[in-house]
Amino acid sequence: MSNATNPLVTEFILLGFPELCHLRGLLFGSFLTIYVVTVLENLVIVVTVGASRHLHTPMYFFLANLSVLDTLYTSVTSPTLLAGLLAWARSISFSGCLTQLFLFLSLGSSECFLLAAMACDRYLAICHPLRYPAVMDTRLCLHLALSAWLGGFLASFVSTALISRLRFCGPNVLNHFFCDISPLLQLSCDDTTAIEVLDFMAALAVLTTSLLVTVVSYARILVTVRRVPGGAGRQKAFSTCASHLVVVAVFYTTATFMYARPRAVSSFDLNKLVSVVYALVTPLLNPIIYCLRNRDIREALAQLRRAPCAP
Repeated sequence: MSNATNPLVTEFILLGFPELCHLRGLLFGSFLTIYVVTVLENLVIVVTVGASRHLHTPMYFFLANLSVLDTLYTSVTSPTLLAGLLAWARSISFSGCLTQLFLFLSLGSSECFLLAAMACDRYLAICHPLRYPAVMDTRLCLHLALSAWLGGFLASFVSTALISRLRFCGPNVLNHFFCDISPLLQLSCDDTTAIEVLDFMAALAVLTTSLLVTVVSYARILVTVRRVPGGAGRQKAFSTCASHLVVVAVFYTTATFMYARPRAVSSFDLNKLVSVVYALVTPLLNPIIYCLRNRDIREALAQLRRAPCAP
Protein backbone atom coordinates (compact mmCIF):
# COMPACT_ATOMS: atom_id res chain seq x y z
CA MET A 1 0.00 0.00 0.00
CA SER A 2 2.87 2.34 -0.61
CA ASN A 3 2.46 5.46 -2.72
CA ALA A 4 5.38 5.82 -5.07
CA THR A 5 3.64 8.54 -7.11
CA ASN A 6 3.42 11.00 -4.23
CA PRO A 7 6.71 12.81 -3.56
CA LEU A 8 5.08 15.85 -1.88
CA VAL A 9 3.04 14.87 1.17
CA THR A 10 4.86 12.42 3.41
CA GLU A 11 2.74 12.86 6.54
CA PHE A 12 -0.64 14.13 7.67
CA ILE A 13 -1.67 16.20 10.69
CA LEU A 14 -4.69 14.89 12.62
CA LEU A 15 -6.54 17.81 14.18
CA GLY A 16 -8.82 15.82 16.47
CA PHE A 17 -11.20 18.18 18.33
CA PRO A 18 -9.61 21.67 18.34
CA GLU A 19 -13.03 23.31 18.77
CA LEU A 20 -13.31 21.64 22.20
CA CYS A 21 -9.98 22.80 23.59
CA HIS A 22 -11.62 23.94 26.83
CA LEU A 23 -12.74 20.33 27.45
CA ARG A 24 -9.37 18.69 26.83
CA GLY A 25 -9.07 17.09 30.27
CA LEU A 26 -12.69 15.90 30.34
CA LEU A 27 -12.49 14.42 26.84
CA PHE A 28 -9.18 12.68 27.52
CA GLY A 29 -10.45 11.17 30.77
CA SER A 30 -13.75 10.09 29.21
CA PHE A 31 -12.21 8.51 26.10
CA LEU A 32 -9.44 6.84 28.11
CA THR A 33 -12.02 5.35 30.48
CA ILE A 34 -14.13 4.11 27.57
CA TYR A 35 -11.10 2.54 25.89
CA VAL A 36 -9.79 0.82 29.04
CA VAL A 37 -13.24 -0.50 30.01
CA THR A 38 -13.85 -1.73 26.45
CA VAL A 39 -10.56 -3.63 26.30
CA LEU A 40 -10.99 -5.12 29.79
CA GLU A 41 -14.57 -6.29 29.33
CA ASN A 42 -13.79 -7.86 25.95
CA LEU A 43 -10.72 -9.61 27.36
CA VAL A 44 -12.83 -10.92 30.25
CA ILE A 45 -15.28 -12.40 27.76
CA VAL A 46 -12.55 -14.05 25.66
CA VAL A 47 -10.87 -15.55 28.74
CA THR A 48 -14.18 -16.69 30.23
CA VAL A 49 -15.33 -18.39 27.04
CA GLY A 50 -11.95 -20.04 26.59
CA ALA A 51 -11.73 -21.29 30.19
CA SER A 52 -15.33 -22.53 30.62
CA ARG A 53 -16.08 -25.82 28.89
CA HIS A 54 -19.84 -25.35 28.94
CA LEU A 55 -19.39 -22.15 26.91
CA HIS A 56 -17.67 -24.02 24.07
CA THR A 57 -20.74 -23.66 21.85
CA PRO A 58 -21.22 -21.92 18.49
CA MET A 59 -22.93 -18.89 20.04
CA TYR A 60 -20.12 -18.16 22.48
CA PHE A 61 -17.49 -18.97 19.86
CA PHE A 62 -18.91 -16.15 17.72
CA LEU A 63 -19.22 -13.86 20.74
CA ALA A 64 -15.55 -14.44 21.57
CA ASN A 65 -14.66 -13.56 17.98
CA LEU A 66 -16.76 -10.41 18.28
CA SER A 67 -14.88 -9.46 21.45
CA VAL A 68 -11.53 -9.90 19.71
CA LEU A 69 -12.77 -7.82 16.78
CA ASP A 70 -14.05 -5.05 19.07
CA THR A 71 -10.77 -4.94 20.98
CA LEU A 72 -8.74 -4.58 17.79
CA TYR A 73 -11.31 -2.24 16.23
CA THR A 74 -11.24 0.32 19.02
CA SER A 75 -7.46 -0.06 19.43
CA VAL A 76 -6.92 1.16 15.86
CA THR A 77 -8.36 4.62 16.58
CA SER A 78 -8.35 5.20 20.36
CA PRO A 79 -4.57 5.61 20.85
CA THR A 80 -4.46 8.16 18.04
CA LEU A 81 -7.42 10.00 19.52
CA LEU A 82 -5.90 10.08 23.01
CA ALA A 83 -2.50 11.22 21.70
CA GLY A 84 -4.21 13.97 19.73
CA LEU A 85 -6.03 15.20 22.81
CA LEU A 86 -2.72 15.53 24.63
CA ALA A 87 -0.99 17.45 21.83
CA TRP A 88 -4.06 18.79 19.97
CA ALA A 89 -2.40 17.84 16.69
CA ARG A 90 -0.59 14.63 15.87
CA SER A 91 1.39 13.80 12.78
CA ILE A 92 1.11 10.43 11.10
CA SER A 93 3.14 9.20 8.15
CA PHE A 94 1.50 8.54 4.81
CA SER A 95 2.09 4.79 5.12
CA GLY A 96 0.90 4.84 8.73
CA CYS A 97 -2.26 6.66 7.67
CA LEU A 98 -3.00 4.08 4.99
CA THR A 99 -2.30 1.24 7.41
CA GLN A 100 -4.70 2.71 9.96
CA LEU A 101 -7.34 3.19 7.27
CA PHE A 102 -6.93 -0.39 6.05
CA LEU A 103 -7.16 -1.90 9.54
CA PHE A 104 -10.17 0.20 10.48
CA LEU A 105 -12.12 -0.64 7.32
CA SER A 106 -11.09 -4.29 7.48
CA LEU A 107 -12.17 -4.79 11.09
CA GLY A 108 -15.38 -2.81 10.55
CA SER A 109 -16.32 -4.91 7.50
CA SER A 110 -15.45 -8.10 9.37
CA GLU A 111 -17.78 -7.07 12.18
CA CYS A 112 -20.62 -6.65 9.67
CA PHE A 113 -20.09 -10.18 8.38
CA LEU A 114 -19.68 -11.59 11.90
CA LEU A 115 -22.93 -10.01 13.08
CA ALA A 116 -24.63 -11.67 10.12
CA ALA A 117 -23.08 -15.04 11.04
CA MET A 118 -24.25 -14.61 14.64
CA ALA A 119 -27.77 -13.84 13.44
CA CYS A 120 -27.77 -17.01 11.31
CA ASP A 121 -26.57 -19.02 14.30
CA ARG A 122 -29.40 -17.72 16.47
CA TYR A 123 -31.91 -18.35 13.67
CA LEU A 124 -30.89 -22.00 13.38
CA ALA A 125 -30.82 -22.49 17.16
CA ILE A 126 -34.28 -21.01 17.75
CA CYS A 127 -36.16 -21.84 14.55
CA HIS A 128 -34.62 -25.26 13.85
CA PRO A 129 -33.45 -26.60 17.23
CA LEU A 130 -33.49 -30.28 16.18
CA ARG A 131 -31.29 -29.69 13.13
CA TYR A 132 -29.07 -27.12 14.84
CA PRO A 133 -26.43 -29.44 16.41
CA ALA A 134 -25.86 -31.28 13.14
CA VAL A 135 -25.75 -28.16 10.96
CA MET A 136 -23.77 -25.74 13.14
CA ASP A 137 -20.81 -28.01 13.82
CA THR A 138 -17.22 -26.99 14.58
CA ARG A 139 -16.21 -26.98 10.93
CA LEU A 140 -19.02 -24.64 9.88
CA CYS A 141 -18.35 -22.30 12.82
CA LEU A 142 -14.69 -22.00 11.87
CA HIS A 143 -15.61 -21.51 8.23
CA LEU A 144 -18.07 -18.69 9.02
CA ALA A 145 -15.66 -16.92 11.37
CA LEU A 146 -12.77 -17.19 8.91
CA SER A 147 -15.00 -15.96 6.10
CA ALA A 148 -15.98 -12.92 8.15
CA TRP A 149 -12.35 -12.01 8.83
CA LEU A 150 -11.19 -12.62 5.24
CA GLY A 151 -14.26 -10.88 3.81
CA GLY A 152 -13.42 -7.74 5.76
CA PHE A 153 -9.81 -7.92 4.60
CA LEU A 154 -10.74 -8.19 0.92
CA ALA A 155 -13.44 -5.51 1.12
CA SER A 156 -11.07 -2.94 2.61
CA PHE A 157 -8.03 -3.83 0.54
CA VAL A 158 -9.60 -2.50 -2.66
CA SER A 159 -10.54 0.88 -1.16
CA THR A 160 -7.15 1.33 0.50
CA ALA A 161 -5.26 0.35 -2.65
CA LEU A 162 -7.20 2.91 -4.71
CA ILE A 163 -6.55 5.71 -2.20
CA SER A 164 -2.85 4.82 -2.06
CA ARG A 165 -2.57 5.73 -5.75
CA LEU A 166 -3.90 9.27 -5.27
CA ARG A 167 -1.59 12.29 -5.23
CA PHE A 168 -1.65 14.57 -2.18
CA CYS A 169 -0.07 17.92 -2.99
CA GLY A 170 -1.02 19.76 0.19
CA PRO A 171 -2.44 20.89 2.52
CA ASN A 172 -1.91 17.84 4.71
CA VAL A 173 -4.22 18.65 7.65
CA LEU A 174 -6.96 16.08 8.32
CA ASN A 175 -9.89 17.47 10.26
CA HIS A 176 -10.45 14.15 12.01
CA PHE A 177 -9.02 12.11 14.87
CA PHE A 178 -7.92 9.22 12.64
CA CYS A 179 -7.32 8.53 8.95
CA ASP A 180 -10.68 7.96 7.31
CA ILE A 181 -11.77 7.85 3.68
CA SER A 182 -13.79 11.05 3.45
CA PRO A 183 -11.19 13.51 4.86
CA LEU A 184 -8.44 11.84 2.80
CA LEU A 185 -10.40 12.24 -0.42
CA GLN A 186 -10.95 15.90 0.38
CA LEU A 187 -7.19 16.49 0.50
CA SER A 188 -6.30 14.77 -2.77
CA CYS A 189 -5.32 16.93 -5.72
CA ASP A 190 -6.59 14.27 -8.14
CA ASP A 191 -10.13 13.76 -9.36
CA THR A 192 -11.66 11.38 -6.81
CA THR A 193 -15.07 10.93 -8.44
CA ALA A 194 -14.41 7.40 -9.68
CA ILE A 195 -12.92 6.32 -6.36
CA GLU A 196 -15.87 7.77 -4.45
CA VAL A 197 -18.30 5.80 -6.62
CA LEU A 198 -16.30 2.57 -6.28
CA ASP A 199 -15.96 3.05 -2.52
CA PHE A 200 -19.69 3.73 -2.24
CA MET A 201 -20.48 0.53 -4.16
CA ALA A 202 -18.09 -1.54 -2.02
CA ALA A 203 -19.50 -0.15 1.24
CA LEU A 204 -23.05 -0.64 0.01
CA ALA A 205 -22.31 -4.26 -0.92
CA VAL A 206 -20.85 -5.03 2.52
CA LEU A 207 -23.58 -3.26 4.46
CA THR A 208 -26.61 -4.40 2.46
CA THR A 209 -25.65 -8.08 2.24
CA SER A 210 -24.75 -8.43 5.91
CA LEU A 211 -27.66 -6.28 7.10
CA LEU A 212 -30.15 -8.19 4.94
CA VAL A 213 -29.02 -11.52 6.41
CA THR A 214 -29.16 -10.10 9.94
CA VAL A 215 -32.60 -8.51 9.61
CA VAL A 216 -34.16 -11.53 7.89
CA SER A 217 -32.73 -13.89 10.53
CA TYR A 218 -34.03 -11.85 13.46
CA ALA A 219 -37.38 -11.34 11.74
CA ARG A 220 -37.78 -15.12 11.41
CA ILE A 221 -36.71 -15.51 15.04
CA LEU A 222 -39.35 -13.04 16.22
CA VAL A 223 -42.04 -14.81 14.20
CA THR A 224 -41.02 -18.17 15.69
CA VAL A 225 -40.88 -16.80 19.24
CA ARG A 226 -44.39 -15.38 18.95
CA ARG A 227 -45.68 -18.90 18.43
CA VAL A 228 -44.01 -20.23 21.57
CA PRO A 229 -46.49 -20.78 24.43
CA GLY A 230 -45.69 -19.25 27.77
CA GLY A 231 -45.38 -15.54 28.42
CA ALA A 232 -42.17 -15.61 30.47
CA GLY A 233 -40.09 -17.48 27.91
CA ARG A 234 -41.47 -15.43 25.05
CA GLN A 235 -40.80 -12.18 26.88
CA LYS A 236 -37.19 -13.21 27.59
CA ALA A 237 -36.59 -14.13 23.96
CA PHE A 238 -38.10 -10.87 22.74
CA SER A 239 -35.93 -8.93 25.20
CA THR A 240 -32.78 -10.68 23.98
CA CYS A 241 -33.61 -10.09 20.32
CA ALA A 242 -34.47 -6.45 21.00
CA SER A 243 -31.12 -5.90 22.74
CA HIS A 244 -29.22 -7.44 19.86
CA LEU A 245 -31.18 -5.41 17.32
CA VAL A 246 -30.31 -2.20 19.20
CA VAL A 247 -26.60 -2.95 18.74
CA VAL A 248 -27.12 -3.84 15.09
CA ALA A 249 -29.20 -0.70 14.47
CA VAL A 250 -26.63 1.64 16.03
CA PHE A 251 -23.70 0.02 14.22
CA TYR A 252 -25.31 -0.12 10.79
CA THR A 253 -26.93 3.32 11.01
CA THR A 254 -23.67 5.07 11.79
CA ALA A 255 -21.66 2.96 9.33
CA THR A 256 -24.18 3.60 6.56
CA PHE A 257 -24.15 7.33 7.25
CA MET A 258 -20.37 7.44 7.04
CA TYR A 259 -19.59 5.10 4.16
CA ALA A 260 -22.67 4.22 2.07
CA ARG A 261 -22.85 7.66 0.45
CA PRO A 262 -22.16 8.42 -3.21
CA ARG A 263 -19.82 11.31 -2.42
CA ALA A 264 -17.63 12.62 0.38
CA VAL A 265 -19.23 15.01 2.88
CA SER A 266 -17.41 18.15 3.93
CA SER A 267 -19.12 18.51 7.33
CA PHE A 268 -16.40 16.78 9.32
CA ASP A 269 -17.67 18.03 12.68
CA LEU A 270 -20.71 15.80 12.26
CA ASN A 271 -18.53 13.03 10.84
CA LYS A 272 -16.30 13.09 13.90
CA LEU A 273 -19.27 12.84 16.24
CA VAL A 274 -20.68 9.86 14.34
CA SER A 275 -17.21 8.29 14.22
CA VAL A 276 -16.97 8.43 18.01
CA VAL A 277 -20.22 6.46 18.24
CA TYR A 278 -19.22 3.55 16.00
CA ALA A 279 -15.49 3.55 16.79
CA LEU A 280 -15.70 3.85 20.60
CA VAL A 281 -19.24 3.57 21.94
CA THR A 282 -20.40 0.51 19.97
CA PRO A 283 -17.41 -1.66 21.03
CA LEU A 284 -18.15 -0.60 24.61
CA LEU A 285 -21.82 -1.62 24.41
CA ASN A 286 -21.42 -4.90 22.50
CA PRO A 287 -20.01 -6.93 25.44
CA ILE A 288 -22.58 -5.51 27.85
CA ILE A 289 -25.56 -6.31 25.64
CA TYR A 290 -24.38 -9.60 24.14
CA CYS A 291 -22.50 -11.18 27.03
CA LEU A 292 -22.30 -9.49 30.42
CA ARG A 293 -26.11 -9.51 30.79
CA ASN A 294 -26.08 -13.20 29.88
CA ARG A 295 -26.73 -15.63 32.74
CA ASP A 296 -24.32 -18.28 31.41
CA ILE A 297 -21.49 -15.74 31.23
CA ARG A 298 -22.20 -14.47 34.74
CA GLU A 299 -22.26 -18.02 36.14
CA ALA A 300 -19.01 -18.87 34.34
CA LEU A 301 -17.38 -15.75 35.78
CA ALA A 302 -18.55 -16.69 39.26
CA GLN A 303 -17.14 -20.21 38.87
CA LEU A 304 -13.80 -18.85 37.68
CA ARG A 305 -13.61 -16.55 40.69
CA ARG A 306 -14.35 -19.45 43.05
CA ALA A 307 -11.90 -21.81 41.34
CA PRO A 308 -8.82 -22.53 43.52
CA CYS A 309 -5.50 -21.25 42.27
CA ALA A 310 -3.11 -23.84 40.91
CA PRO A 311 -0.13 -24.51 43.23
